Amino acid sequence: MKYPIGIQSFEKIREEGFVYVDKTALIYNLVTKGNIYFLSRPRRFGKSLLISTLKAYFEGRKELFAGLAIEQLEQNWEEHPVFHIDFNGTNFTKGGTLEQLLEGKLATWEQEYECATSKLDLGMRFVQIIKQAHAKYGKRAVVLIDEYDKPLLDVLDSNYTVEIDGERRRIEDVNREILKGFYSVFKAADDDLQFVLLTGVTKFSQVSIFSGFNQPADISLDRRYEAICGITEEELYTYFSEAIKDLAVRYKFSTTEMQEFLKRQYDGYHFSDELTDIYNPFSLLNAFASQRVDDYWFRTGTPTYLINLLNHTNENLDELTGRYYDPSEFIDYKADVEKPLPMIYQSGYLTIKDCDLALNSFLLDFPNNEVRKGFVTLVANNYLQTKGDTGNWARESVKALQVADLERFRKLLTSFLADIPYSMRRKETERERERYFHYTFYLLMRMVSCYTIYTEKQQSEGRVDCIIEVPNYVYIFEFKLDGTATEALTQINQKGYAQPYAADPRKLYRIGISFSSETGTIADWAVEE
Repeated sequence: MKYPIGIQSFEKIREEGFVYVDKTALIYNLVTKGNIYFLSRPRRFGKSLLISTLKAYFEGRKELFAGLAIEQLEQNWEEHPVFHIDFNGTNFTKGGTLEQLLEGKLATWEQEYECATSKLDLGMRFVQIIKQAHAKYGKRAVVLIDEYDKPLLDVLDSNYTVEIDGERRRIEDVNREILKGFYSVFKAADDDLQFVLLTGVTKFSQVSIFSGFNQPADISLDRRYEAICGITEEELYTYFSEAIKDLAVRYKFSTTEMQEFLKRQYDGYHFSDELTDIYNPFSLLNAFASQRVDDYWFRTGTPTYLINLLNHTNENLDELTGRYYDPSEFIDYKADVEKPLPMIYQSGYLTIKDCDLALNSFLLDFPNNEVRKGFVTLVANNYLQTKGDTGNWARESVKALQVADLERFRKLLTSFLADIPYSMRRKETERERERYFHYTFYLLMRMVSCYTIYTEKQQSEGRVDCIIEVPNYVYIFEFKLDGTATEALTQINQKGYAQPYAADPRKLYRIGISFSSETGTIADWAVEE
């Protein structure tokens, strides 16, 4: 089986025999139910392939769709003039880059459609080109824009500037104005347009991008198109059953065990209230091709814009995850409000895990182990600023817990905390110290949980600080700031935190830990079996 890793051309996939997960029934529904759309999906989720497939469809290339669902659905196969703009692969941190790219596209189209419009601004030139294409070929035009937001994301919350008419201006503001003018064509050229799709990571609000033209239908949370990118569980078992069996042999797993392993690692994305499980396609294909389950998606890098946003936000990760939100809180990114949630969600680091239709609220949390491990480690490194390797610390800690070497785990935890710079834990008020203490332990236990089964359980008598479950042991942790380990153990017993494990055959340990705000590390430690 040939896996199309890094291949975004529908033509190449079909002509060279790469595996293709058939999305054409959804595509046919999309093109016949409306004409102007916007779709947000995380990076490397198949947006470019979707654009390429639509391009081939509107060019009438019926031969490429032989054997696919749309072959039976489409009867006409009309050829339309297609205008494709791909902002991928271009760095927009240099002034003038966006103008040069658009100028080059327009000049090419003006020549192709014999349209002399060079004296107009970029937007009006595009309008005239679209009108000319419609008139010349008698078919309305199609506009496909891939990663429409990249000219903004590259310079978002940055200090990149450019000199224009003797004035120094932020490239972010300049690019925003250019895109506003350029995208306004969709209103002026409405009679000449058959279909429009803009894809991107982020839906911007109050940034003027979507003002000035007919509002596109946002299908990012539309249950009808939830699976238009990515791989569903049904598709995984249909198209990749042999690949799963081969990988199971490599790992000495049963087929069922391998399916469960892949699900924990790459599944968990939901893009509507339908809650259809969607797997990360990039990671899956890489795992099958290399015969190794690894963190492929996260290793492609964390976007600079997200790191910048996290660096100056006052919101902790534990205050963002595992909560219900109104869609307005995470769907649109508002440039004038420094809230990281929309960016974190739209970038694919959080996803919908549950919904309350009556209240129109959605539970957000990490989609899977790959994302949880990578993102928590990133945040921990950024927040704690330790010199050591946090990922290695987490792995060594899990090794200790798997064999109940609690003395080893205590030493690992103590040394890690001691490595945090004093400047990071220096807090002026008791509330700030308490918040830092709880967040530090949240991040540490979240990192450990990436390699184990971890729960923060809300029990009848109160919330347990931390429970870590491994195959042979269960650990119940209670933390105290400037208290005693004995007090922590007493709370575990009085609140009955161990009661749900009364019938569990695994050995259970109760662990009380006292954390010193003065030294920044463990002051007292007590274990009870």
